[in-house]
Amino acid sequence: MDAAKTSGIFVHQYAGLPHGPAFEHWRERAVGSCGLDIGPSRGDSIDCRLQVSVVDNIALAIPEGASAQYSRTQSHLADGSDDLVLIAGHAGLVRVGQNGHTVELAPAQMVLVDMGITGSVGHTDEDRFTTIRMPRRALLDINPRAEDKLSQVLADGAVAETVFRYHSLAAHHAPHLDAIGQRLTAQHMVDLVGLLLGTDAEHASLARGRGQAAARLDLMRADVMAGLGRNDLCLSEIATRSGLSPRQAQRLFEQAGTTFTEFVLEQRLLQARKLLGDPRARIRKISDIAHSSGFSDLSYFNRAFRKRFGATPSELREA
Repeated sequence: MDAAKTSGIFVHQYAGLPHGPAFEHWRERAVGSCGLDIGPSRGDSIDCRLQVSVVDNIALAIPEGASAQYSRTQSHLADGSDDLVLIAGHAGLVRVGQNGHTVELAPAQMVLVDMGITGSVGHTDEDRFTTIRMPRRALLDINPRAEDKLSQVLADGAVAETVFRYHSLAAHHAPHLDAIGQRLTAQHMVDLVGLLLGTDAEHASLARGRGQAAARLDLMRADVMAGLGRNDLCLSEIATRSGLSPRQAQRLFEQAGTTFTEFVLEQRLLQARKLLGDPRARIRKISDIAHSSGFSDLSYFNRAFRKRFGATPSELREA
């Protein structure tokens, strides 16, 4: 996907033989948008669903399906793209070729490849991967020696885990952010890749304080939202998922102008207010809405709700 295109989530799906009018129509859209050719990775037919999320100047791809091989051939190099792509193995054994050299990625392993040379990568139901495509200059700004790591298998536990989780979060949500939010998300992703590749001390300090910190905070917020209905949700659990101690996690929330407890309470109150105003939830008891929003104490819920919105849950519902 050309990262210069309009931001958004684009899905290209095809199942069938690699010829004929339907294939050519799909190929024109899919291949033209990503600068790659697509053929079968096994057997004679293609089974491919390719989701590409364009976020500012980066593109996050999630390929799925039983048979697809993505190739950057000599003819494609005429487009002049010299972007760099981080390929991350998710399942099975992913084979990545660059200029005749092949590396194999086990789950949680990654490799940086160059769009300026020929290469290929394929997936099946068992062998799955995701990619992050970014401008070469953006990565070199945070890691001037990034090109030294081309075609090397990478595996850094803590940083790699953050890259995996942030990719999933950004791919599904970042395209819906405003321009500033997208620009920051893209920068944070590039910072994480720079850290993964092992940049120098000065750039590493910048990447940790900017990209890694922001990514971890975003991931913790997402974990809170996913577990909002649980009244046993706690900081230590959320911190551990992001590879942090509770104190480090609390510091990240405080740097964003709040605390973990305040953030959780605010999100629970907002969810309860949304449900109280939803006509489809009209028959639900207020106590049920409070409990489903994570409040175990109905009296506390009523007090907190009135303090936050200037009306009781019952008054808001009637209004």
